Amino acid sequence: MPLRSHATARQVRLGTELRRLREAAGLKARELAALLHSTSAQISQMELGFAGVSEERVRRLAAHCACTDEALIDALVTMATDRTRGWWEEYRGVLPPVFMDSAEAEHHATYLREIVITRVPGLLQTPDYARAVFAYMNPELPASELDPRVEHRMRRRTVIEGARPTPYEAIIHEVALRLRVSTRESMRVQLQQILDLIEKRQATVRVIPIDRDGFAGSGASMTYVGGPLPRLDTVLRDSPTGVAFIDAESQLDRLRGLFRRVEDAALDATASRDFIYRLAKEL
Repeated sequence: MPLRSHATARQVRLGTELRRLREAAGLKARELAALLHSTSAQISQMELGFAGVSEERVRRLAAHCACTDEALIDALVTMATDRTRGWWEEYRGVLPPVFMDSAEAEHHATYLREIVITRVPGLLQTPDYARAVFAYMNPELPASELDPRVEHRMRRRTVIEGARPTPYEAIIHEVALRLRVSTRESMRVQLQQILDLIEKRQATVRVIPIDRDGFAGSGASMTYVGGPLPRLDTVLRDSPTGVAFIDAESQLDRLRGLFRRVEDAALDATASRDFIYRLAKEL
């Protein structure tokens, strides 16, 4: 298979998991290469996500690494052989790669859970809200670059609105629901859209009231992307250099614990719906 000029986050993750199998077996790249009748360079390219890998090679690699977890092997085979060209590919070369990587991660998720503190989650945003956010953070963007960002964000919602919607839960701080990123009227429309998505059971939303005692999770924002197995979960977090894709098991465990603590501070779904309704009535 020819080498890729760019590896997506999903392709990098597959390579990472294959490297973890090799390291768990105590094999060096050159040793695995000899077993697979390959070269160290080819193993490195595969583990970096730049080289494709067939089902037969994944299964041979797993066998040589003494991996007996059939569910994991099958999941890795699915990742290796998937040839999906989703709607997000239309934006490749138009938007930064992280837009495609995030949409692809959402597409393959078994469930999505999100914590947001200062903004309405992207999957729940109206076009006006999304436009205001993008324009504020990047005021120099011309319409030719701003419009595709807004359009891409709206199309992401197919994961919760499609024929087979992905289970989605958002925990939103009251601050995010009160901040007017645009006009009073646009925020009213935004809150009503959240209520509509709740009513259609396309989203479960829970609110953390601003007067909740003991909540110190202002930096807890994250998107938790459920994989086919817990080992293949991913957390997306904003960082100074962009969106970080986190998949190390120790970090996932820590973030799962953080998610549970934040969850404990939130109202239940019914009380949250009523809370949002009252906020909308105030506007």
